[in-house]
Amino acid sequence: MIYTILPTILFMLASLSPNKASLSEPKIIKSAVYAKTIESSVEAKINMAYRNLHSDKFALPKLESFAVALKGYYSLKEKGLIKKDILTLVDFSLSSNTKRLWVIDLVTGDVLFHSLVAHGRNTGEEYASNFSNSAESFKSSLGFYSTGEIYSGKHGMSLRLDGLEKGVNDNARARGVVMHAADYVSNSFIKNHSRLGRSQGCPAVPAELSKEIINTIKNKSCFFIYHPSRASKFGTKSIS
Repeated sequence: MIYTILPTILFMLASLSPNKASLSEPKIIKSAVYAKTIESSVEAKINMAYRNLHSDKFALPKLESFAVALKGYYSLKEKGLIKKDILTLVDFSLSSNTKRLWVIDLVTGDVLFHSLVAHGRNTGEEYASNFSNSAESFKSSLGFYSTGEIYSGKHGMSLRLDGLEKGVNDNARARGVVMHAADYVSNSFIKNHSRLGRSQGCPAVPAELSKEIINTIKNKSCFFIYHPSRASKFGTKSIS
C-alpha cells in the first residue's frame, strides 16, 4: 500500500517546493527596473545639461553627439581618468567646412570655444568617414581621450592626447596624434580649396585659437571625437 501512495506524496511535496526560476525572477525584474531607473536618471541629467548650455556668440552642438559625449564624461570622471569639468566635443558627422569643435564648461554651461578642426588626410575629403588606430595611417581616431601635457613641437605649442579606448584610439600618443595649430585650418583655405585642410590624423585647430584652447583643456580633461558610425564603450550609444 505504502508503495502505491509514495509517488503521490513525493509529487505533492515537489509541487510545494519553491521553483528556482520563480525565485530568481523577482531579482531579474528588480535589476531591470533599477537599470531602467538609472538610465532614465542619466538621460534626464543629460537633457538638463543640454538645456543649460548657453552662448551669446556660438551655436550649440547637436543633442545626439552631446549626449554620447556627456555619458562618457560621467563614466570617465567616476573612474578618475579625467579631472576637469571641461568637455571638448568634436563632431565628425559634420562637414569640415563648418565649425565642429566645442569646448564646454560643464559647471557653468558656457560654450568657451566653437572652432574649425581638421581630420586626417586619409579619413576623407570634406567629410570624415574612415578611421584608424594604426601608425602611419594618416587617419583620425574616434572615441574618448584624456588630454595630456603641453609641449613645443614642429607646429609650436601642442597638446598630447591619451586615447582611452583599446583598439580604437589607444595608440594616439605613440602615433603622435596631438592638438596643434595649422594654417590650413582656416576660412581662407576653405575658400581656396572648397574644403578644410587635413592633417596626418591630428585634430588641428586654427592658429589664432590654438593656444587659448590648449591652455583651457590641458591636463586631464575629457576630449571626445564623435561619429555616428560607432558606439563608444564609454558613451552610448553607450556608457558601460
